[in-house]
Amino acid sequence: MADPQFTVRTLSAEEFDAFQAVENAAFLADRRPEVEQRRRALFEPERTHGAFQAGEMIGAAQVCTRSMTLPGVGPQPVAAVTGVAVAPGHRRRGVLTALMRAQLTALHEAGGEPVAVLWSSESEIYGRFGYGLAAGHARLAVPAGAAFRPGVPTSPAPVREMSREDALPLLAKVYDEAAAGRVGHLTRSPAAWAAQLADEEYLRDGCTSYRFAVHPEGYAVYRAKPAWGDRGPDGQLRVREMVATTPAGYAATWRYLLDVDLIAELRWEVAAVDEPLVHLLANARAAVMRVSDALWVRPVDVPRALALRGYAATVDLVFEVADEFCPWNAGRWRLAVDGDGRAEVSRTDRAPDLALDVADLGAAYLGGTTLATLAAAGRVRERVPGALAAATRAFAGDRPPHCAEIF
Repeated sequence: MADPQFTVRTLSAEEFDAFQAVENAAFLADRRPEVEQRRRALFEPERTHGAFQAGEMIGAAQVCTRSMTLPGVGPQPVAAVTGVAVAPGHRRRGVLTALMRAQLTALHEAGGEPVAVLWSSESEIYGRFGYGLAAGHARLAVPAGAAFRPGVPTSPAPVREMSREDALPLLAKVYDEAAAGRVGHLTRSPAAWAAQLADEEYLRDGCTSYRFAVHPEGYAVYRAKPAWGDRGPDGQLRVREMVATTPAGYAATWRYLLDVDLIAELRWEVAAVDEPLVHLLANARAAVMRVSDALWVRPVDVPRALALRGYAATVDLVFEVADEFCPWNAGRWRLAVDGDGRAEVSRTDRAPDLALDVADLGAAYLGGTTLATLAAAGRVRERVPGALAAATRAFAGDRPPHCAEIF
């Protein structure tokens, strides 16, 4: 039931404490000075909306200024949505809907980023606001010592353990190179790196502090959780992040991790759904993967969003887009892609080739969720025979998109 008694506006820098208090309450988190320091470094008050009732902040939603690698064009500006929270006692009264509407309208009216992206705390929340499931992530578990298949190319350069201070500049260099070529990866500021590698005791779950294994063409950040059982060492190695720029660097870094002493199993919570490790192993079943949702994508302005990315094939198609939440997107849009993969997008009265909701356009945007899959789910409707196959080819990516961090 809607509550007419609240208002929504952007925040000031002085309202950070109230913003953080709402987020803590919504996510059942204790107040921690170190967390607030990191969050303050990422806080953009002019891009953060708050909902207020009788002078009290009861909800908030933030946009962080980031760039994400998009198909065919490398890193491009996106609205990275985070800090979305409604205080207990004020839920299911229209607060979240009002915040999402204000946020998307502000982006549209300012000519801001044409695409919004987020990780969802609960997967059923954001579809009604026009977000589509565009990328997944895998929870990976593999036994220590797992053998590689014969002939795996590895680099002769050693993997070395380094201190955090010495490792960070090398990590940033490798990450920037790898991220520029992997759809779904975000660029990172120093504040974003600090958030990704936060390492306070309460975050460790009984594990060590982060360890940094660095190769010239790759790196891994991990923790260890020592344990002993009746048969000997039974420790766990938990990967925070593993990035490589070459197949040899990838294999060398994984070989190092798999051979760490006193470990029985390695786990990684934010692996890619197409993690190459599976294909390095002599026994592919040794790597157990569970896939879940990751990035949700929302075209803020359909014509600018479609023109921002590149395409894998030429097409000339008309999409009939439904968008009740952001009506400026509703209607028929012609997508004309040339031989270089560049698109021109314009409104048209031409009969549609495909009909879909804006959330399905978001789901297909990064090239991971295919339009053909969405059609098989009854979400995309083909009006002209052959249009679905042509559009699926054009939107396809070389690999499934992957975001290496939960933001």
